[in-house]
Amino acid sequence: MLWKLVSAWSLMALCVVIHAGGVSAALRWMPLSLGPYARFWRWTWLFICVAGWMVLLHLLEVTAWAVFFVWKDAISDLSSALYFSAVTYTTTGYGDIVLPPEWRLLAGVEALTGILMCGWSTGFFFAVVTRLSPRAGEKAQPEQSVRD
Repeated sequence: MLWKLVSAWSLMALCVVIHAGGVSAALRWMPLSLGPYARFWRWTWLFICVAGWMVLLHLLEVTAWAVFFVWKDAISDLSSALYFSAVTYTTTGYGDIVLPPEWRLLAGVEALTGILMCGWSTGFFFAVVTRLSPRAGEKAQPEQSVRD
């Protein structure tokens, strides 16, 4: 049981590393502002890119859990493991595929990890909107990226 908890903690830590790396990468290519007169499609494209990037990070995290389940023979094939992990990570929980009793605690930890990572993504998305929106009374700055 202790070894399984250590495994679950390690997978959670891996998800944090993936998310932190992904968010850091996004901050490097994201503009600091779009100014008050940015066109609708420019904002929309940026939000599509951020949302797509966040979904990609979540898919990588789901895949890490799935690969672990296949590696440990908790689920027999990768496609079922990916499905199970996606349903568990997002807390949808259909219940049509379940882990063997000795591995079920990991499903709960995966769900908690998914909640945390989705919350982090939501917070990041909100921060992007806040960062790019000029505050009332402030003069818009020219467009630049974090690297400048």
